[in-house]
Amino acid sequence: MTNSEIAVVFEQVADLLEFKNANPFRIRAYRNGARAIRDLGEPVTAILADDTRKLTDIKGIGKDLAEKCAILVDTGELPMLNELQSEIPEGALAMMRIPGLGPKRAAILFNELEVTSLGELKLACERGSIRALKGFGEKTEASILKGIAIAASADKRIYWQQADQIAAQLLQHLGDCPSIEKMEMAGSYRRRRETVGDLDVLVVSEDVAEVMDRFGEFPKLTDVLARGDTKMSIRLRSGLQIDLRVVPAKSFGAALQYFTGSKDHNVELRGRAKQRNLKINEYGVFCINTDEDEYIAGATEEEVYAALNLPVIPPELREARQEFAAADANDLPPLIEMEDIRGDLHMHTNATDGKHTLAEMCEAAHARGLEYIAITDHSKRVTIANGLEADRLLAQWEELDALRKSLPDGFHAIKGIECDILESGELDLPDDVLAQADWVIVSVHFGQHQTSEQITSRICGALANPHTHILAHPTGRLINRRNPYAVDMDAVFAAAADHGKMLELNANPARLDLNDVHLAAAKSHGIPIVISTDAHAADQLDLMRFGVMQARRGGLTKADVANTRSWDEFQKLLQNG
Repeated sequence: MTNSEIAVVFEQVADLLEFKNANPFRIRAYRNGARAIRDLGEPVTAILADDTRKLTDIKGIGKDLAEKCAILVDTGELPMLNELQSEIPEGALAMMRIPGLGPKRAAILFNELEVTSLGELKLACERGSIRALKGFGEKTEASILKGIAIAASADKRIYWQQADQIAAQLLQHLGDCPSIEKMEMAGSYRRRRETVGDLDVLVVSEDVAEVMDRFGEFPKLTDVLARGDTKMSIRLRSGLQIDLRVVPAKSFGAALQYFTGSKDHNVELRGRAKQRNLKINEYGVFCINTDEDEYIAGATEEEVYAALNLPVIPPELREARQEFAAADANDLPPLIEMEDIRGDLHMHTNATDGKHTLAEMCEAAHARGLEYIAITDHSKRVTIANGLEADRLLAQWEELDALRKSLPDGFHAIKGIECDILESGELDLPDDVLAQADWVIVSVHFGQHQTSEQITSRICGALANPHTHILAHPTGRLINRRNPYAVDMDAVFAAAADHGKMLELNANPARLDLNDVHLAAAKSHGIPIVISTDAHAADQLDLMRFGVMQARRGGLTKADVANTRSWDEFQKLLQNG
């Protein structure tokens, strides 16, 4: 069990205890434990396997939580969580996923209005019942009504990052089956969508029974939903469904293309096949000019697309947008790769809400082969993060100047700041301070419920500031948790292009902001994109790969991303605007 999975269990326990109005100290212990496990720089499994070490040596992990970690690693589940979940209706659990509601307020709705499902909650909002409760009101009622859709989708789809962890474990598990000749993941997971509703795995094997027997032994399995001649479906303890299909070798490419999707991409592909008197499905490409359909291709995706006079379209682009026009024009973009990244320009240290020091973040970045980074702690408005006032920021830059003398040759750390755009539209630090920075990020953290005109004006005004270089997480969304704020992105694109500014693709799997459609639009405006991790700990520098995958979905190439440039080239970009 991964650290992230253990942390999620502890957070769920804390939420359920809070819903039940349990001892606050007990609730806090689980929340602190979840944070400690998530921030841990090595796997819990490695510590448990080392007789010379103890989990209790980690701040925030006491004897009780250490024992529960061991149970989770050994069994994959926590009886305490199962018991708590059995005591609370599923609908009440779903209510806790509504942004801004939380366990305490969900408990009030459950106990006072006897609301037990999202549907009942929606009716209560529409009837005005919620505003009558103490501590709620019309605005809260409207916010709950808006958040119900997010809660419903959060129950169905998980972050790609979470799906990736499960897929890796599944492929390793199935890899021990000797009769499997070939194996690939398909579906929205292969297209690298931000969220995944289920997993699909395709296998070539002559021994279907052996493959399915092995599939049925996957440690995370809780139910076998169906087992047929060539398809088997299981459900994991998390609720995620995985479908296994065993296909003949001559159909593997066709099945991989078909089950990768998207649906709209496949509709276009079938239409093109029909124009050529061909038929395409999961079994292959067939000629329909004869009495019997004649198989002509299907062993590989290359064969399938070539039969339609097309190059292989990268899975990330298969959304029936512009990929076919680009393929027809022999102009499919050479999508960015992880190895193209040369720098990371958004990260935090323990001066604000980060975990590690300046020196530690530099060391971790250099160890990952980066050529340059920007240290960008929060400005003073973000008090919850201990944001920097001007004096503390200038002192940090002096510390960085001194540190630079000991940095490895060829590695560069520049002085930056993530400066808040205040509700009034002003920046959180004066221009004479920002003028001394090498790199100024502007961002919105407060006033996210302002009107579209207000938020758009704030952002466009900040982009017009001569000291600004880039706008971070431009829409403010948190996937499955918070909708984007009401910003006019067309106006933002125009402002960024007019003033020669960049836009961030935040690589955190909970953000991936900009989304793929916005990335394509930014590219069409000629706006450089910077893929940044927004790392708050050294190991979060590894989030970069998720940003690169999102960039690929937006059709970005190496040339479209500013931090693929060498240090010398990046400096020229900053100087020339």
